[in-house]
Amino acid sequence: MPYAMLRSVASYVPTNCVPNSAFETLLDTSDEWIQKRTGIKTRYFASPEEKSSDLGVQAAKLAIERAGLRKEDIDLVLVGTLSPDYVAMPSTACGLSAKLGLENTPSMDLIAACSGFIYLLATAKAFVESGAYQNVLIVGAEKCSSVLDFSDRSTCVLFGDGAGACVISPTKDIKKSILDVKIAANGNFGDYLYTPRNIKGSAFCPGYEDSQALHMKGNEVFKLAIKTLLKDVEEILQANAITPEQITYFIPHQANLRIIQAVQNQLAFKEEQVVLTVQKYGNTSAASIPMAMNDIYEQGKLKTGDLMLLDAFGGGLTWGSALVYFGGEKV
Repeated sequence: MPYAMLRSVASYVPTNCVPNSAFETLLDTSDEWIQKRTGIKTRYFASPEEKSSDLGVQAAKLAIERAGLRKEDIDLVLVGTLSPDYVAMPSTACGLSAKLGLENTPSMDLIAACSGFIYLLATAKAFVESGAYQNVLIVGAEKCSSVLDFSDRSTCVLFGDGAGACVISPTKDIKKSILDVKIAANGNFGDYLYTPRNIKGSAFCPGYEDSQALHMKGNEVFKLAIKTLLKDVEEILQANAITPEQITYFIPHQANLRIIQAVQNQLAFKEEQVVLTVQKYGNTSAASIPMAMNDIYEQGKLKTGDLMLLDAFGGGLTWGSALVYFGGEKV
């Protein structure tokens, strides 16, 4: 049986860089307040005419090129997003495939919010290792700015737009493989982080009937995220008999610097092991991990065979972690 390999990584960031100071005229906030509580300094917002699939296709093209493949070699497209092009259909994956020029290629969205990339990895790994597909394109594509309430200080300063993409292919070398992926969910906490869907006659989200913007119980999410991620990361390391010292890079979901540092400190990761991009991009949900991975790849730091520990926590509530050897070649 073949192993699944993360063969390439790429990302795309919109051109509009938005500093914390831009929110000072909209809200009772400041650059200092935002940095102290989140670690975020800037984020990028897409233009009004851009969709999540437009961001995703840019990252996807580069990921395919870096994998040494043609677009026709892609036989499955998976997209993770909390900011889809349309409410329900067509899927963002279908739109992205069309923009790639693919026809008759199965394409679908996975909705796991900020855990989206880990869910994409788990799904692609299963498809490749079963032999069902050979080259799976996974894309985290987010236009988070399209689901934000810019009068809500607790949420709108946290998120940014962007996309990250990877190609997952088979390998016989376990030292280039996606070693393990663990995903989980608990829908009993669904009201901690959600975007309402307003349909006439629906009482899906009482109290927020007039808003389809993202809503979050920030303190509750913060506390549960730290507790859950610590347990999840410890379990995947123990299950694979791997110690923190053996990890080349710890690449967590980039939501909040304080959450990342809490997990880092508990597991005694060194500064050089931890990849941080939250200060540049904010929380880009399903795109954040591949965007962070791409940063160190383009800096020449990520090498073939490097062992990465990934973890994420998001709406659903969903969470997951992964141990991944980088199977790609250097820039």
